[in-house]
Amino acid sequence: MAEPESTVINTNVKQKDPSTALVIAVTTRAIFNLEEEHKLYLEKGKEEYTRHQQANQDKPLPPGTAFAFIQAVQYVNEKILESNPAERDLFDILVLSNNSPESGVRIINSAKHYGLEISKFCFVSDEDSTQYLKSHGVKLFLSADRTDVCNALRRGVSAALVFQQEVQAPSTPLRVVFDGDAVLFSNETDQIFQEQGLEGAVQYERAMEAIPIGEGPLKAFAMHLGKMRKKFGQEKSPIRTYLVTARSGRDMGIRAIKTLREWGLPIDEAFFMDGAPKGPILAQIQPHIFFDDGLHNILGAQNVGVPSAWVP
Repeated sequence: MAEPESTVINTNVKQKDPSTALVIAVTTRAIFNLEEEHKLYLEKGKEEYTRHQQANQDKPLPPGTAFAFIQAVQYVNEKILESNPAERDLFDILVLSNNSPESGVRIINSAKHYGLEISKFCFVSDEDSTQYLKSHGVKLFLSADRTDVCNALRRGVSAALVFQQEVQAPSTPLRVVFDGDAVLFSNETDQIFQEQGLEGAVQYERAMEAIPIGEGPLKAFAMHLGKMRKKFGQEKSPIRTYLVTARSGRDMGIRAIKTLREWGLPIDEAFFMDGAPKGPILAQIQPHIFFDDGLHNILGAQNVGVPSAWVP
């Protein structure tokens, strides 16, 4: 597998072992707000964009949707190393960019300005930059480009689409909210629901109660997060995870809970919304990131200022 065009190693950050670390790759537009620059790129072309980025290379970019999530991940690393300085099971962040290294200087400078512990900056000139995810051991990929996300999911990497929005930076600990069907779990019950309606889905769930639900696209990432979460007691943990699902607790919650138990995946709190809007509960949790496959839920989250990522 060819290495990306140019990988800049951040020598200020201790490099992690990708075989043990939870590697998260973010694109520049997911972590920084580059909407104006992106518009310039689309309207005036690459050269004009590069000129603009070089002229502004010392001007930090404003934070983007995934920024608070990356900061919170860094906080988790600090807490893990406080309790065990030799621990290798850490988060490792790399930035994947279609920028050229010349226009990428501003991105590196912005990361330094905010004190973000990004271990590598990969500048890729290929159209499909997701081909490099596996070689870096990436467990989660966040991008503002839908094609990128679909390509990553096809390659078997947990991935989600980040929409640019104004985000309130929530405080620590790291809080991650997962939707159930088609995110943590497979979409088998969703399909029954589409074909046979709610009654059919409820009957199916009752019949299948003892059999764990299939794996969804974000299960692998959630399991690694759960493994890190287990290093700490309930009270002291720098990680909190939530399940916020449209399932009803009475009819369809049991199988979901049994599946999580079967997987050995600890979830701090589970909310069975029975089809009610998720916005109010998300506003209360204030997560650093919320993963859902329903665009209406993503919009609801954005309306209450919650950073959200769509799993198509």
